[in-house]
Amino acid sequence: MADIDALAARVRAASHLTGTFVLRSGRTSTEYFDKYLFEAEPALLADIAAAMAEHLPAGTELLGGLELGGIPLVTLLSARTGLPARFVRKKAKEYGTRQIAEGGEVAGRRVVLVEDVVTSGGAVLDATRVLREQGAIVEDVLCVIDRQEGGRERLAEIGLTLRPALTRADLEAAEPRG
Repeated sequence: MADIDALAARVRAASHLTGTFVLRSGRTSTEYFDKYLFEAEPALLADIAAAMAEHLPAGTELLGGLELGGIPLVTLLSARTGLPARFVRKKAKEYGTRQIAEGGEVAGRRVVLVEDVVTSGGAVLDATRVLREQGAIVEDVLCVIDRQEGGRERLAEIGLTLRPALTRADLEAAEPRG
C-alpha cells in the first residue's frame, strides 16, 4: 500500500490542476489530472507502467493504447512486459493503411486496452466497439486514473473490467495537508 500511496502522491503533485475544465464527456470539472504532465516525466512514467503491469490479466495477448494519452503508456508497458502493442486511433487515417488499430492484426486476439484517465469511459467504449467489430476479444481496460465518475459502471455494461493503477480516492488521500 505504501508504494501506491507514494505513487499517488507523485502523480498528484505532477498533474493535479484546479480551475475550470471541460472534460471529454462535455462535463465541467474544477479539478483536472493532466496526463501529459505525468507522461512527460520518464521516471514517473516508468513507475506508472510498473504499477499498471501488476493489474494485467492472465491470457493477455496484445496491449491496445488509445490515442493520444494511451500511446506512451502502452509503449512502456509493452517494453516492460514483452507483449506486443497496438496503437488505437480515434478514427482511421484517410491515407496509407487506413487502420484504426496500427501495428498489426487484432482479430481473434485478447486485447487489453490501455488508457490514461477514465471519467465516463467514452473513448474506451468507442475503441472497444471498433476493435470488437474487427474480431478482437476486449474484456479488460488498464488505466492510470479512474476518476470514479461512472466510467467503471458504463464499461461494465458492455462486459469490460476496469483495472486502474490509481483511483480518485487514492489521489485525494495523497492531497498534501496543510
